[in-house]
Amino acid sequence: MKDIRHRLNDSPFARWTVLIIVATAMMMGYFVNDVMSPLETLLEMPRSEGGLGWTPSDYGFFSGAGSFINVFLLMLFFSGLILDKMGIRFTGILACSLMALGTLLKLYGVTTDFGDAEIVIFGFQLPMSVAVASLGFAIFGVGYEMTGITVSKAMVRWFTGHELALAMGIQLAMARLGTAAALSISAPIARHFSLSTPLLVSLAFLIIGLLAFLVFCVMDRKLDASSASISSSASISCANRATEEGEEFHWGDILVTLRNPGFWLITIFCVLFYSAVSPFLKFSTKLMVMKYGVDTDLAGFFSSIAPFGTILMTPLFGLIYDRYGKGVSLVITGALMLTAVHFGFSLPMHSSTIAIALMVTLSIGYSLAPAALWPCVPKIIPLKCLGTAYSMIFFIQNFGRAIIPMCVGKANETDPSYTTSMLIFGFTALGAAITAIAILVVDQKKHYGLQLPNIKK
Repeated sequence: MKDIRHRLNDSPFARWTVLIIVATAMMMGYFVNDVMSPLETLLEMPRSEGGLGWTPSDYGFFSGAGSFINVFLLMLFFSGLILDKMGIRFTGILACSLMALGTLLKLYGVTTDFGDAEIVIFGFQLPMSVAVASLGFAIFGVGYEMTGITVSKAMVRWFTGHELALAMGIQLAMARLGTAAALSISAPIARHFSLSTPLLVSLAFLIIGLLAFLVFCVMDRKLDASSASISSSASISCANRATEEGEEFHWGDILVTLRNPGFWLITIFCVLFYSAVSPFLKFSTKLMVMKYGVDTDLAGFFSSIAPFGTILMTPLFGLIYDRYGKGVSLVITGALMLTAVHFGFSLPMHSSTIAIALMVTLSIGYSLAPAALWPCVPKIIPLKCLGTAYSMIFFIQNFGRAIIPMCVGKANETDPSYTTSMLIFGFTALGAAITAIAILVVDQKKHYGLQLPNIKK
């Protein structure tokens, strides 16, 4: 007699509910990650005018601090090991808690008067407010990146064989909504209240994210129960058996990832691509003010065009990949568009219309590449190693996200026209495009199936 039992994730309602829940937690983290980005101008104002007296170099150090613990203490690498050994539920709760703790410390650094106290870190002579806020951002960064790899593995667990790229696209879209909201409302909130108010809002959002993840934990336990029920049946499918066996992680499995050339090319691409996007968004608000003469309150809206645009386009491109394939082709196109945008920003043109056009183009490229990139990873890495693989990608990626903001901060001090900093971003994006072409070549040789659709007919 045919076994009609199903895994819980075979239910569209169940898996899409899970998507909304975990994406909400991730969206809150993305909001907090960029909540200080539109405040650079305010932070650099004298204390007598409501600012903190930071310099562009101070802000550059703070912007890169979110990656310090992940990179220099290898915490992001260990986060992947924790995820594969301890599971999605434990790691997600830990990640949300670390984000809240780091935000509390960042709030303390911004609101406390440390007088003229300074400290030297990595050769930077920093006011104590910068140092404390940076420490808080570094702790937040551990939870933030841990959340990213946890949600990614959750999506693979719940959507493999279904609409994986679309699900990841919607997840990314909701994350970008958090970024766009931060870029849009943070500066007006700070101007109408105080510098600390956006951080207080951030804490409230992180608590909402933690509660959402606790709901996911309940549903994920039910998935385990439904999988165990099917596993006890003699008619279990080969695909389900492989999935269940794939959950068991062994330390030697790390070598499976390290020996994979596709993994290294995707990692290099991520370092270059995201180093040309995430740090740029942190500096883009002031760029709009200084180079294009945009009003301070509107500059954040200009910067939010990119993440807002990805909200609709990322799921759309994910659906295209699910149904028609051509994942690496989408990645290459996105990287080339990003390259053109940054070189465009480096040109001596000061029209706000041009700035809007470039940000719209950036939003398309920012949607194309990630929509196809992340669903490619499960095609080359077994599920049991996936958390470690994502963590190593994010770990190496964080080198770029830590170093690029420091370089750009220094460049903006010596070249306030932003030409030098935009060229830094432009050549970084060009390197990503070249790497994406290399991924296509390797895929043709290794037959990973990165150009094939995700939905199983």
